[in-house]
Amino acid sequence: MKALVTGAVGFIGFHLVKELTRKGYDVRGLLLPREGDAELVKLGVEIFRGDLTQLTSLKNVADGVDLVFHLAARTLDWGAVKQFESIMVDGTRNLLLESKGKITRFIYYSSIAAFGFHRGSAGFDENAKREKCGIPYCDTKIIAEDMVRSFCEQHSLEYTIIRPANVIGPGSVWVKDVLDAFKKGPLPLINKGREPGAFVYVDNLIDGTILAAEAAGANRKTYHFRDDFPITWGEYLKILGGWIGKKPMGNVSFRTAWTLGKIFEKVLTPFGIRPPITRLAAGVMGLNNDVDTNAARTDLGWSSRVSQEEVLERIKAWVQKNY
Repeated sequence: MKALVTGAVGFIGFHLVKELTRKGYDVRGLLLPREGDAELVKLGVEIFRGDLTQLTSLKNVADGVDLVFHLAARTLDWGAVKQFESIMVDGTRNLLLESKGKITRFIYYSSIAAFGFHRGSAGFDENAKREKCGIPYCDTKIIAEDMVRSFCEQHSLEYTIIRPANVIGPGSVWVKDVLDAFKKGPLPLINKGREPGAFVYVDNLIDGTILAAEAAGANRKTYHFRDDFPITWGEYLKILGGWIGKKPMGNVSFRTAWTLGKIFEKVLTPFGIRPPITRLAAGVMGLNNDVDTNAARTDLGWSSRVSQEEVLERIKAWVQKNY
């Protein structure tokens, strides 16, 4: 079995590649022309250089491939709409076009962000209504999901859509960015830090991803992956900050954080300056996003292999080494 992985040097992508190779898959990684490949080469990964935004550069990328895992995305919480559309919409379309008639299944990595972070998504199952909220990351996930469904059904391609919750692990965005924010200055709680973390540990997510990719019954299905960890954002931030001698200071309501994020994004984004707070951060940390995961548990037999206690120990070891 051969798998193509986009975003193969990213946090989730690299973990996926490691597990696929461990399970005996032949793996091809799509990398930008100048992306480093040393760690992938050590794993025996075949390197293909190309740019998702340039269709001609993808010629033959899917030749001889059974499964495509499309993870590449703009994962920042800010930026111009065109920056997100270029990779997440146009890039997905280009990969679908190059995969047509060649592959068995297209696995698209979306996000619970497709529900919109202007509202909580607690209890939402995979069929709950998605709503655009003005955040480019969220809105382009909706567009890309619809494109994958329409294209694959039109061209008789199998597909599965993966919607992770907030992915954590040693070196993840929700570790590095939080620690960097602590180091820059006071980091307030949002909504008193009482909302659930809605986390999924990267290894648990990869378990679910491969189960979904290999299950015949997962064709044309969408799956949520979220660990049932009881930790709240307030508890998580206090633990994480405590490892570097910091702690959250102050509190802002979700509505205030959302409004400030909207203002800062409008003023600073045109100049390429990262806003000190964003609407995405407000929605992730200030709302209850404990989506329903019953489909993954029932259809796939998925469960959280790594416990919250072990997850925190692994992250702590990484923090102590790197910070």
